[in-house]
Amino acid sequence: MYENPRLLLDSSNPPEPGHITWRSPSNIALIKYWGKYGVQMPRNPSISLTLAASCTDTMLEYEFLEAADDGEIDLSFYFHGEENEAFKTKTLAFLESLLPVFPFLKQLKLTIQTGNSFPHSAGIASSASGMSALALCLCSLEDALFGTLKDPADYDRKASYIARLGSGSACRSIFSYAAVWGETPAVPGSSNEFAVPFGDELHEIFKNFHDDILIVSQEEKAVSSRDGHALMDGNPYAEARYAQARQRFDVLLEALRSGDLATFGKIVEDEAMTLHALMMCSNPSYTLLRPNTLSIIEKVRDYRTTTGHPVYFTLDAGPNVHLLYPGDIIHEVRAFIEDELKEYCEDGYIQQDWVGEGPEEI
Repeated sequence: MYENPRLLLDSSNPPEPGHITWRSPSNIALIKYWGKYGVQMPRNPSISLTLAASCTDTMLEYEFLEAADDGEIDLSFYFHGEENEAFKTKTLAFLESLLPVFPFLKQLKLTIQTGNSFPHSAGIASSASGMSALALCLCSLEDALFGTLKDPADYDRKASYIARLGSGSACRSIFSYAAVWGETPAVPGSSNEFAVPFGDELHEIFKNFHDDILIVSQEEKAVSSRDGHALMDGNPYAEARYAQARQRFDVLLEALRSGDLATFGKIVEDEAMTLHALMMCSNPSYTLLRPNTLSIIEKVRDYRTTTGHPVYFTLDAGPNVHLLYPGDIIHEVRAFIEDELKEYCEDGYIQQDWVGEGPEEI
């Protein structure tokens, strides 16, 4: 889609060394993306809220290589200030796959320094924030060298496309407040290739939503998200699931536009449970839930019934619980978390987050 063999630097007029830094957030899917085809293409549309505090800072340093080795990318990689060979290997493979899009990368010496605002082992998905931050750096680098991405909408679309190739959910982190990924007649301009913004259509109450992430376990997942997606190909309920997701998507969109909290909460919780039911129905079957996950869910439902407060949960592909609620009840909910939920969290760890304005260049 974006292949451009002409994006090469003129060796007689090389660029000065420089650096680009982006901070990009994670996001939490409300309608889940689970099941894909081709190169990171979704089987159903998804929609997410963009977070604020759970983010990755990535600095991309570059300088021209006088004697560039054709086809090889010169990369140094640092995670929280220390060289990380595992991350370097993964990132190098990703960059090499992007050479048809950014052929100039092989003409540069690159250094990536990156780090998360949350512990890497905290069980919070870092691929969305990490890959979106890297994609933004690459698109800013292209624009700095060639002046090709001056239009903000074109820039965001390409950054989302590049982020998707690294991590499907990362394509939604490019946009403020909320984003839709996946082609659907309900959202004009939507695509499987990149996400599109939905923040302008979001009711004001959702722009002031909180997401307190209750860390039940910091252990590495027994089944990775990549493997979980692959298992959907043989799941007997897959096609029914994709149809269900599309139907729920249309209903949730109206709730997000109108501020209908009850409909929002029901669909979001049902989606969370469906995601994990699909894992249990895979072959081989597996579960990422933990006893404390279920204890928190029961406590949240009891609390909502007792108080009437619109507090809802969702789950990512792991055991940790995302607690979603509007900002006007933050004091009551935070007291509830402290008094009744914190004991179910590993080391009492809770990542307090909220709906945010998206990435920023720093």
